[in-house]
Amino acid sequence: MSAKKTAELSPEGIARSDRKRLAAEDGARARADVEKQAIEVRKNMARLREIREAKEAADAALQAALPAQAAKKRSRKTAR
Repeated sequence: MSAKKTAELSPEGIARSDRKRLAAEDGARARADVEKQAIEVRKNMARLREIREAKEAADAALQAALPAQAAKKRSRKTAR
């Protein structure tokens, strides 16, 4: 084998490895951002769920405290 790899990379090889390294770093940063946003969304959903459940419980307690309204009787119209 007369084609022997040298210890030094060509400028194109260095540029290629730099692009790969930068792409890998950008990808890792993007995945971290997506995960951070997903955590924030889940926290907000949990907060809103607690508020909704507290409101529903308060509404149910208020309905239970009110006296039951008598059913209205329907008046029948007489035919003339």
